[in-house]
Amino acid sequence: MATGTFATVIGCIDGRTQSATSAWIKQYLQVDYVDTVTEPGPDKILLTATPDQLDAIKRKVLISINAHHSHVVAIAAHYDCAGNPVSDAEHQSMVRRCVDLLSDWQLPVRVLGLWINSDWQVELVTERAMSIAA
Repeated sequence: MATGTFATVIGCIDGRTQSATSAWIKQYLQVDYVDTVTEPGPDKILLTATPDQLDAIKRKVLISINAHHSHVVAIAAHYDCAGNPVSDAEHQSMVRRCVDLLSDWQLPVRVLGLWINSDWQVELVTERAMSIAA
């Protein structure tokens, strides 16, 4: 069994974003570790995925929740994303919709929507409280 406290991020494969996101989550949530599920353009993937693709992502998130007792799941999108080359405003809109989608999964966690800006700084776009049903 894992020791320490965990959060989970669904983020981009782009390595420029990963250390900034992990550091921000550790500081903001006061957790020891950040489990990471990566996809190119994760906001686009979540919103356009097939049911099988969504199930694969959800299975990974559930491993973090069940094995590491992660109490937060974040979706993180970023500036200059090759996997989802849309405007900053569109990314942030998509992040909000992703938070709705993740909240619909009824996981026993808080859900955060994050944006990594052109200075590679993390901004909180939105968040949802823990779901009652698990």
